[in-house]
Amino acid sequence: MAKSNTTPVMKQYSKIKEQYPDAFLFYRVGNFYELYGNDAIKGAQLLELTLTHRFKNTKHPVSMVGMPCAVADTYVDTLVEKGYKVALCEQLENPQKAKGLIKRGITQLITPGTIMKGGSNEAEDSNYLTSVVRTKSSFGLAYSDLSTGEIYTTHLRSFAVVSNELLSLRTKEVVYNGPLTDQDNNFMHKANITVSKPILLKGKHAEISYVQQKLTNRAEKEAVKQLVGYLLTTQKRILAHLQIAKSYEVNQYLQMSHTVQNNLELTASAKTGKKRGSLFWILDKTHTAMGGRLLKQWLARPLLSTDKINYRQEMVQALLEGYFTRENIIDALKGVYDLERLTGRIALGTVNARELLQLAYSLQIVPVILDALNQSDSTVLRKYAAKINPLKDIAQLISTTIIKDPPVLATKGGLIREGVDKQLDRYRNTISNGKKWLAQMEAKERKKTGIENLKVGYSKVFGYFIQVTNSNKDKVPLNRYTRKQTLTNAVRYTTPELKEHENLILEAHSKAINLEYKLFVELCEEVEKYIPALQKLARQLASLDVCYSLATVAEQNNYCRPNFHTNNQDIKIVAGRHPVVEKVMKAGKYIPNDTHMGSDTDIYLITGPNMSGKSTYMRQVALIAIMAQVGSFVPADSADLPIFDQIFTRIGAADDLISGQSTFMVEMDEANIALRYATKRSLVLFDEIGRGTATYDGMALAGAIVKYLHDKVGAKVLFATHFHKLTDLDKTLDRLKNIHVSATEKNNKLIFLHKVLPGPADKSYGIRVAQLAGVPPMVLREATKLLKRLEVQNNKLIPTSKRPDPLINSSDREDKQEKDMQNGDDNRLEVLRVEKDIIDKIYNLSLMDKTPRQIMQMVENWQEDLKDK
Repeated sequence: MAKSNTTPVMKQYSKIKEQYPDAFLFYRVGNFYELYGNDAIKGAQLLELTLTHRFKNTKHPVSMVGMPCAVADTYVDTLVEKGYKVALCEQLENPQKAKGLIKRGITQLITPGTIMKGGSNEAEDSNYLTSVVRTKSSFGLAYSDLSTGEIYTTHLRSFAVVSNELLSLRTKEVVYNGPLTDQDNNFMHKANITVSKPILLKGKHAEISYVQQKLTNRAEKEAVKQLVGYLLTTQKRILAHLQIAKSYEVNQYLQMSHTVQNNLELTASAKTGKKRGSLFWILDKTHTAMGGRLLKQWLARPLLSTDKINYRQEMVQALLEGYFTRENIIDALKGVYDLERLTGRIALGTVNARELLQLAYSLQIVPVILDALNQSDSTVLRKYAAKINPLKDIAQLISTTIIKDPPVLATKGGLIREGVDKQLDRYRNTISNGKKWLAQMEAKERKKTGIENLKVGYSKVFGYFIQVTNSNKDKVPLNRYTRKQTLTNAVRYTTPELKEHENLILEAHSKAINLEYKLFVELCEEVEKYIPALQKLARQLASLDVCYSLATVAEQNNYCRPNFHTNNQDIKIVAGRHPVVEKVMKAGKYIPNDTHMGSDTDIYLITGPNMSGKSTYMRQVALIAIMAQVGSFVPADSADLPIFDQIFTRIGAADDLISGQSTFMVEMDEANIALRYATKRSLVLFDEIGRGTATYDGMALAGAIVKYLHDKVGAKVLFATHFHKLTDLDKTLDRLKNIHVSATEKNNKLIFLHKVLPGPADKSYGIRVAQLAGVPPMVLREATKLLKRLEVQNNKLIPTSKRPDPLINSSDREDKQEKDMQNGDDNRLEVLRVEKDIIDKIYNLSLMDKTPRQIMQMVENWQEDLKDK
């Protein structure tokens, strides 16, 4: 901004802007917000606003854009969604009473992690601000949703684990106290996470002491302090709704990385990023926004405690069996608003009268829910009801104070019931009597003057007036009437008597509005005292809503209650089904499959053609395990399961755009994580490991990984592969079993049976799958010829530089090869001898005696041998 523009307004703006250099400054001028300088130029581009200028006729005009305050929220949301911050600079005094320059100041800094989501499409989404503190030995991490006041904290061993937690939380902003490496900065940028610096607070703050009271770990306490300090500084108000921070260990729950959650599509479809097609889409029959958010949290953090799982199952079972109880509860829950976020708005001072009534209506419904629970035959439901406090006094206080249909703005009056305050009633009587007097005056003046269409009216600019049309001006008694305003077709007058009553009415009206606002604020302050109780009630109703949802889904889809055992890791699922796939298929079309992995089976090696259902079967087992540990019933005839501590997956072939890694590197990274951290209590899903590199490299690595999982880890493993040579591993690995997803050919067409059967697949049917995909017949015929020739040649390797074009006629190619051999191409013979030697070594290789590293070294040596030739 040009320094030459040193008007008082620009000086004030520049001084405030210096304090918030990384934010768009929305500067309040009357009923508008204005942006200046670089903020205006960039804001005009991002918000598609017209760029104009202040001081147009000077040498240094200032770029400017403006918008009405009434629609500013839309523009603020747009900027914050793009990762920017917005500082709201308000007028801190009444412009009519201000002497000189109006005092202004920042009332709120809105950031990606502190924006309050209010749209119906976002009601089930939490918006977490995350704080990360680096200590000498670990990282402290804390996160909070400002709209609800919940705070969670943990300590983690490395930044890699921190990064995974950030992705799992889908956080939009992180407050970080240390320097970031280029790699970490790149990660934050690609993950669309805004990085903010911590703000140091001076002195002690009650909010920090309150939320920290149950924490013992130093890193966690520092992370929470940094988090709350940032919230206090950006919101610039007391945050009475912040809840006591809950410490958790990552290993307290079934551990699943962000990648695993995406691969299994727990809360969003991997293809669309939308809810539809995910497990959450299937299970979400909740009727409250807070219930939907809680269900997401349960899916992200399944339980390890059988006692806690069984309690949830008991709740679901009781609601499943109690049809009338369930229906009565759901009829009531439909009328419950988002208590968590309403409570947050009360604490932040942004609640309006209509939202207070929503709170009251919700509380009035709670006794109906309690009656339904208490009338149930279930002991667990009656005990649950005994823990709920309906907070009847708060509902009564709000409903007897606020009128049934109040205005949105509390500053305009007309929202407090009659009889609440005697002084307010007196003001209203004065206003009411004044209006009666005005009506009487109008009738009296018509009679006195003989002007039948004389009117007494009111305008905000000129106050009360007597209006006479031009055709009757000659009848006006000018000795009593004083001209006030001239219109095109009429003239407006006043009289001393009218002016006197005008002052009485307007004074009463002004005082009534101010008193109403004061009473509204006092009501909010009284309700604020009950925030902890309201938050507890919100959690109880949300949990009940989630249990209702799980019971409804179980009934609609014929799910069973799973059993758990802790003395072994045996899996026994009878007629298991994929919950999402069966939903999108026609009724009765999904083929269920069993899974029996006892103490004699740690690894299922799964073969079968593409599209036959190998990946679906693997995901099915994992989703059943997750649903069971959430407390849900599962899609099967019966399920007897262990408690899994971790789930690892490598499913799908896609580059990692966030880390910038190739498909094969991502494949190896995910495999490495499982090999390093999986335990005997883990579940591992590997789909076609090794396909991202050369065939023999991939097969060697896949075999070594299977052997390592079998010999060293002992986890339950589902390993799908197209390397049919690996099926021979069952001869040397005693806890590995071959299974396949069956298919058959009929009239030269492939038919998928989708049934899992013992033993390896007889062939992969790759050409038949290509036929289903619509590959041209000419290509299919040539592929068939090549396949037969390769099988005859025992899969001899041909260097890329010498490899013939597959589309050349195979008989011509064979003639050419024979001619080359007859011409005595000694160099070619030597290459073939080396290739055959390597093939023999691979064929005779004992995978069980080698580690993955040794296999990789052998592959490298073979590559060097080939390059030398």
